[in-house]
Amino acid sequence: MKNYILGILLTCCISLLYAQEKNKQVKPNYQLASKFSPSKLRTMIFSTEVRPNWINYGDKFWYEYTTSSGKKWYLVDPKSRQKSELFDHAEMAAKITSIVRNPFDAQHLTLDNLRFLDDESLIRFEVPSTKDTVKSKEEIKKLTNKKDTIKKKTFFFEYNIISKDLKELSDTTKEKAKPNWATFNPDTSRVYYAKNYNLYWMDYANYKKAIQDEKDSTIVENQFTMDGIQYYAWGGDEYSVTSGDKKSEDEELKKRKPVRLNWSPDGKYFVLTRKDNRNNPALWVINNVGGKRPTLETYKYLMPGETDSTEVELHLFDTASLKPKQIPVYGFKNQTLSLWSKDRKKENLNGKHYINYWLGNDKEFYIARSSRDLKRIDLLAVGVDGSIRTLVEERSNVYLDIQKPTFINNGNQFIHWSQRDGWGHFYLYDTQGKLLGQITKGEFHCQELTSYSESTGTLYFKANGREKNIDPYYSYYYAINKNGSGIKLLTPGDYDHQVNVSESGTFIIDNFSRVNTVPASNLYNATGQLIMKLEEADLTQLFAAGYKFPEPFNVKAGDGITDLYGVLYKPYDFDSTKTYPIIEYVYPGPQTEAVNKSFGRSMDRIDRLAQMGFIVVSVGNRGGHPARSKWYHTYGYGNLRDYGLEDKKVVAEQLAARHNFIDIDKVGITGHSGGGFMSTAAMLVYPDFFKVAVSGAGNHENNIYNRWWSERHHGVQESITEKGDTTFNYQIQKNTDLAKNLKGKLLIVTGDIDNNVHPANSIRMVEALIKANKRFDFVLLPGQRHAFGDMTEYFFWKMADYFSEHLLGESKQNEVDLMEVNRDRPFRN
Repeated sequence: MKNYILGILLTCCISLLYAQEKNKQVKPNYQLASKFSPSKLRTMIFSTEVRPNWINYGDKFWYEYTTSSGKKWYLVDPKSRQKSELFDHAEMAAKITSIVRNPFDAQHLTLDNLRFLDDESLIRFEVPSTKDTVKSKEEIKKLTNKKDTIKKKTFFFEYNIISKDLKELSDTTKEKAKPNWATFNPDTSRVYYAKNYNLYWMDYANYKKAIQDEKDSTIVENQFTMDGIQYYAWGGDEYSVTSGDKKSEDEELKKRKPVRLNWSPDGKYFVLTRKDNRNNPALWVINNVGGKRPTLETYKYLMPGETDSTEVELHLFDTASLKPKQIPVYGFKNQTLSLWSKDRKKENLNGKHYINYWLGNDKEFYIARSSRDLKRIDLLAVGVDGSIRTLVEERSNVYLDIQKPTFINNGNQFIHWSQRDGWGHFYLYDTQGKLLGQITKGEFHCQELTSYSESTGTLYFKANGREKNIDPYYSYYYAINKNGSGIKLLTPGDYDHQVNVSESGTFIIDNFSRVNTVPASNLYNATGQLIMKLEEADLTQLFAAGYKFPEPFNVKAGDGITDLYGVLYKPYDFDSTKTYPIIEYVYPGPQTEAVNKSFGRSMDRIDRLAQMGFIVVSVGNRGGHPARSKWYHTYGYGNLRDYGLEDKKVVAEQLAARHNFIDIDKVGITGHSGGGFMSTAAMLVYPDFFKVAVSGAGNHENNIYNRWWSERHHGVQESITEKGDTTFNYQIQKNTDLAKNLKGKLLIVTGDIDNNVHPANSIRMVEALIKANKRFDFVLLPGQRHAFGDMTEYFFWKMADYFSEHLLGESKQNEVDLMEVNRDRPFRN
């Protein structure tokens, strides 16, 4: 009897423990994840930053800002510290309604293409309507179906912000958009462009005809190069792609296309580069769903280590003769030339036309010359007489970066950015190439020089990592004297600061936030004085839906020394008594890390994925980002497959030790592009740790990814024979080499017309896994490029199913319909 009672008690205890354990199990929450789809977020997150429209390149600006109460337009005069609504919104809605005959109110105003005129009391804008009207003669002339002559009318308005008068304008007063192919010379008497791989010009009178009708047969065109052909063009084939459709390709040859010409200030010369790519290998993608017949897209694509038999040519044109003179700038085999233009400022305008002046003066211009392995970069002064002067030589055992110099002191000095001491800093030179001094110093990274005050000798620049005990990725805005003294922080606060500066440099709009704060915007002057608080984002609808901020954290890297910074995302229905699988969202760098530093509206692969029932983290890794030390940035040089993986592993371990709600036996990993490559690599290098991966558009074989990225970040070996011949050798470890190591669950996804990371990367990974007799999953998205386009939502739910099934033990992957998508999509038929 006693044994019987003990047996009953034991059974009850086991049942109770089972019930408790079952209550601790996390179930996939499809409903919660579906609440935060991109389309729904658009109704919960509105404006999160002030984007100033500086009026006529001055210090006044206007901006629009949307909240849950609607959109409003504001005018700000920083000098008088005044901010006001650009107009009375209710009054404007009433006036527009009476003219357009479509109803508007203050909350629902639609004003398109708003802009100030030269007379700053006047603004113009456009309002769409539902009224039918007949298309213009020019529009009808372009129609294939000549019966399709009706369109919805757009109303054009002019408003006086002082008198408050609203005037309807004829649509004939609408400014014709400048064609994208038109490049003006400095006196705007001519327009230059490319056609059929050669260079042309037309005078202003004929340009005006082209604005009215590009196919006007009376337009006089003047061709002045004759030997341009496809892949060795003077212009017009930067992204030359052929589809095999001769008719469309012939039509393409007739089109005018833009060409980038850098002009001398006096308008006597322009310069451009040309390269013969005819013998470079081609690459292909097949678009199976783009039309009635599948089409073959062909384009040139150099892969790492491949022979490049030609060099970039630098050509100077004298506008008097329009004959090119090739300037001998050869310094390195397969070098790259960077031609710099002056900053886009009011002084570059002639009337309404922007002139692309070269960086320099009437006698010479400045360029950079980089070796193929990027270990050598020269800053050159090139004279119109063909002379070359080397101003700065940068040398390193790893790849180098360079920025456009800023010329000051009437062009007699320039500010040069360099990482020669291991950090990105500014240096002062004279135009003979003499170093006058280092301006910024210390263990922080200078990003961008935004402006320079000649009157005070002050540099204004963005930098990160200088403020102590703050995330070193947070960007700040500083001022410093040219002699390196008096550095001053202008945008204080423990936030990431994204600034927009007036052309004069006098006023600064600071959009600031962290991942766990509401975005706000302030206006400062150049001394760092707060002029006014502009806006704070309205997130009330987002919080009402259950949103909770993520949590920033920092841990140590695999060396136990380097600090890594990340963000942890929990389900909004988080229960601390339960344990959750952890998923890392990764991107290895080295040009950036997939770690948010400020509040963002894009949540698909982090916040939203967490709502399925996971802890999702994103964190940096050694070798991941250029905004820290050069050591950190180049940590992965020569080891581009494996360098970041150890850090991803130890981060998960440290977080699990820190939080008992993380199940370290259930670790997933996902990423896109480089992150697709990294997530698969993690499964193969640490197969007993990472259990599930979803890898999107991964460059699994970096030997077939584009030459620039792969050779730059991994390294290429340059060899010179006794005869002086130069060759390049590239060797890299690939994911396919480790296919035999797979133990966990792996989903590989790619678009079939991805012309960035070619689908061959994923297909070769699939082949290697098949040959290794591995079970895995593969999805090919038809008609999709690198970012997956209109199949992004489908991909999200495929990823959600996959992680839910293999980390939570259940999912909807066997259900045919994606109800989370279908219930939000209206069925029209």
